[in-house]
Amino acid sequence: MSKGLQANLAFENRPDLGGEGPAPARRLSAWNPAAWDLADDWLPTVQPFLDSPAGRQLGAYIQQRLSLGAVVYPPAPFRALTLTPLADVRVVILGQDPYHGPGQAHGLAFSVPDDIKPPPSLRNIFKELARDPRIEPENHPDGSLERWARQGVLLLNTCLTVEEGQAASHAKQGWEVLTDQLISAVSARPEPVVFMLWGAHAQAKQVLIAPRHEVLVANHPSPLSALRPPRPFINCGHFSAANDFLKSHGRRPVKW
Repeated sequence: MSKGLQANLAFENRPDLGGEGPAPARRLSAWNPAAWDLADDWLPTVQPFLDSPAGRQLGAYIQQRLSLGAVVYPPAPFRALTLTPLADVRVVILGQDPYHGPGQAHGLAFSVPDDIKPPPSLRNIFKELARDPRIEPENHPDGSLERWARQGVLLLNTCLTVEEGQAASHAKQGWEVLTDQLISAVSARPEPVVFMLWGAHAQAKQVLIAPRHEVLVANHPSPLSALRPPRPFINCGHFSAANDFLKSHGRRPVKW
């Protein structure tokens, strides 16, 4: 992880110091990317974005919203890039934007801190894991997917911040420029990677992915779409399919 990004952290609770504190305090308090730690090999992608007009415009927008009293989540927008270095990525799971309920978002797509009840989409993810006869899932006593992130599963939302109670409130403000570049950076690496694209929003990113990678497509795990055609999420078999692909290319499977 980068040692060059030294500053007081711009959020009220340090997720990397153990407990994440009471749920209401888990919020962003300032736009200060220099304080947000991330793995060194993401810097060549992230820093040029932050220095670009799009990055500066995004920062000004979020800082303005904070100054007007908006509650913005998560406290650490780059946490997926902290826990999963680019060189370690084996699987990419794309979400849309962070959860917008108090205490839910902690910088990993679909994941919640270990003291927060798993939301419906995450419960369906666990349901599909339990259903897949070729997977022996690790015990999931809570809703945190940090164990996946530390194994090389990049849990990336395409928009990295959101306002309380307002889904997609920071969409089209600039985050998508960065996250498209992050997806492209993974795609450009020579090692084969599995991309799980759940729902139309994630599937729109398939154009960024080189053909040598494995792309698994299904409906979003939300209860509104998880069982619907044309590609129901439940019974999709993506977790065992991902491990089959990784093993066939000499890469270590994920302990789901």
